[in-house]
Amino acid sequence: MTSIPILYEDGEALVIGKPAGLPVDRPKRGGACLEDHLDDLKLGFQRRPVAVHRLDTDTSGCLLLARNPKALKRFNKAFEDRLVSKTYLAVLDLAPAEASGTIALSLSKISSAEKGWRMIAAKKGKPAVSHWELIETIGDGDKVRSLIRFRPETGRTHQLRVHALQGLGAPLLGDPVYGPVRGQNKGAPRTMLHAESIAVERVGKPPISAHAPFPEDFLRAGLSPPQSTQPQDG
Repeated sequence: MTSIPILYEDGEALVIGKPAGLPVDRPKRGGACLEDHLDDLKLGFQRRPVAVHRLDTDTSGCLLLARNPKALKRFNKAFEDRLVSKTYLAVLDLAPAEASGTIALSLSKISSAEKGWRMIAAKKGKPAVSHWELIETIGDGDKVRSLIRFRPETGRTHQLRVHALQGLGAPLLGDPVYGPVRGQNKGAPRTMLHAESIAVERVGKPPISAHAPFPEDFLRAGLSPPQSTQPQDG
C-alpha cells in the first residue's frame, strides 16, 4: 500500500493527493521526491505512472499521473488545449477590497547570483490569467487573514504566487521567495497553496474529476473548509 492518497483512479489516470514538502522531481541536491513512490503507485499495473504536470514542492493537493504513454500524450494535449480545469486554495494575510476578480499579468523569469531565479510581472512576458474569489476572512486590522480560491486560466510557473503578490497585494502566507522582508509573513510552515480540485475532459469517456481534502495546516492557520466545488472553465 502506498502512503500517498489516491483521489481518483481508472485505467489510464491516477490523481494523487501530493503531500506538502514532497518535490515532484528529484532536487539537484538530492533527497526524497515523488519518484520514490512510483513503484507503489503502479497499483497492479506493469508501468510506473508519470506525472503529467508539476506542483511546487510546498504545494499540496491534486496531481494528475498518466498510467501509460498514450494517456500521457492525450493528457498533455488536454493541457495544451486548455481542457483541464483546476482550483487552488491560498492563504493571504490580506482582506481583498472586492469579493472576486481576474488578474491578467504576463510573467517573465529573471535570475541573479544573489537571489537565484524568480518570476516577475512583465509586459513582454508570457500571458497569465487567474480568476479568484474570496472564501473567508478572519481577524481584522494588521491581523487579518483570508482564504482565496484561484481558478488559473493559464499554467505558468509560480503564476498564483506572483498574481497573489502583484495582483492582490500580498504574498501567499509563508512564501519564502515572494514574501515580504525577513521577519514578516510568519505563522506558516510552508507556502500556503493547495491544489483543491482538477477536472480533465476526455473524448468518449467521463471526465477525470478529483477533489483533495482541506489541509490540516490551513485549519491550524484559522481557516475553515469551504463548501466543495467542481472546477469550471473561466
